[in-house]
Amino acid sequence: MRPLLILGALLLCFSLTLGCGTVGKDFNIDQAQSIQNGKTTREDIALMFGEPFKVGVQNSHPIWVYEQNKYRAIGEDTSKSLIVEFDDNGVVRNHSIMSNEPSL
Repeated sequence: MRPLLILGALLLCFSLTLGCGTVGKDFNIDQAQSIQNGKTTREDIALMFGEPFKVGVQNSHPIWVYEQNKYRAIGEDTSKSLIVEFDDNGVVRNHSIMSNEPSL
């Protein structure tokens, strides 16, 4: 009986571990709040956050996306995103920060 109980506990721990995961690249939200449209450059963003998780084009302008999503078997999933849009000169045209974490 005892080996079955231990096996059951191990299976439960294993299944809970499989139910957790992280996708994306972490970034500092406090640092993201210091970005200034029309002033911060692409080089500044690269120094602050490193390589973006995703790159793309929005309204004919290049964008960099920093994003992290944490999925949990127990508790709330969390996500945060930073989207930075650059003008033709490599200066931040617009940016947005989104998060469901309570610290924002």
